[in-house]
Amino acid sequence: MVSSTSAWRRNRRRLLPGLAIALGAAAAEFWALRAPRALHLPEQQRVVTNNPRIGIHTRLTGIGDEAYIRRTLEQVREMGAPWIVDLFPWAYVQPRSRYGYDWVGADMVVRHAVRQGLTVIARLDMVPQWARPRDSSDRYLDETHYADYAAYVAAFVRRYRPDGVRHVLIWNEPNLAFEWGRRSPDPRAYAALLQAVYPQVKAAVPDAVVIAGALSPGADLGDNAEVRMGDLRYISEVYAAGAAPYFDAWAVHNYGAQQPHDALPAPETVNFRRIELVHDLITYLGDGHKPLFITEGGWNDHPRWSAAVRPAQRIRWTVGAYQMAREWPWLEAICLWQFSMPWQTRTYQDNWNFVTADGTPKAIYWAVREYALGKGTP
Repeated sequence: MVSSTSAWRRNRRRLLPGLAIALGAAAAEFWALRAPRALHLPEQQRVVTNNPRIGIHTRLTGIGDEAYIRRTLEQVREMGAPWIVDLFPWAYVQPRSRYGYDWVGADMVVRHAVRQGLTVIARLDMVPQWARPRDSSDRYLDETHYADYAAYVAAFVRRYRPDGVRHVLIWNEPNLAFEWGRRSPDPRAYAALLQAVYPQVKAAVPDAVVIAGALSPGADLGDNAEVRMGDLRYISEVYAAGAAPYFDAWAVHNYGAQQPHDALPAPETVNFRRIELVHDLITYLGDGHKPLFITEGGWNDHPRWSAAVRPAQRIRWTVGAYQMAREWPWLEAICLWQFSMPWQTRTYQDNWNFVTADGTPKAIYWAVREYALGKGTP
């Protein structure tokens, strides 16, 4: 018995250092995911432009390639666009639980954007696995986790307000079943989400700008609007649910389809000037003082997609849209879809881009840049 105990003690002395090293390595790996990363930031820049409302939707979070992110944001600045929208998924920042945050990817995008002189609108959605049912979509957010999502939004603005970031966009296209977790669109549930988020954000950063909406444009789709609830109907029902005090601005997805930027709006038509109907409706509902943001929009010029337009049309209508945005005093920024992607899809999706996957600017990029620098005419 004595010899057995002695042997156990000797083995324990040999094992403990190895166990300590293994635990230390595991802890280091765990905390490394959350530790701030040294960034190679350039000198502070500023955007030179004749139109301070020009913006673009970027797709940078999750890439992790600092050189690519820096180059892309430099190109955005050089194009004369002071605004960007980018997605900062909740699932990336809190992948394991509600405790602790991994800000590495968000830091890289935000701080490089700020150094380029850009104003960031942060789109915040995508639900981590721990906050949704098994086998559900990452857009599935139920009411039991509204407080967790609100805590994430508040933590985001608290972290990045010192960098100048104030604008947060609450969800994306909640009037689509796909974006609402493969459930029927529910404006009352979205109103309840805003009611949960707004007080926490304002308590954290009183001058934060909470942006709601970002709806898919158009009328009802599917039986009983199961695929999409029409944007104008959805807005009315969000207001009927009492959401008006719980957001500071409204976002619009402003696609031009196959019509020019100046085509007249109509309730049954999706075109660029549909935003005027949204503004009129919000004004009728008593919120005409709140600004609107275009957080997606534009035209596609794929040669074989039935919904596309010709490249020359896309160029003229895009520059015309940026110019028209200056005529709407209630519009804060127009961020079209999309600047670039780090890879080719080899589908029509590539033809929303202003810059190719390898960083080569397309003709539309040069046209917008010439307009923004006062070298071209709208």
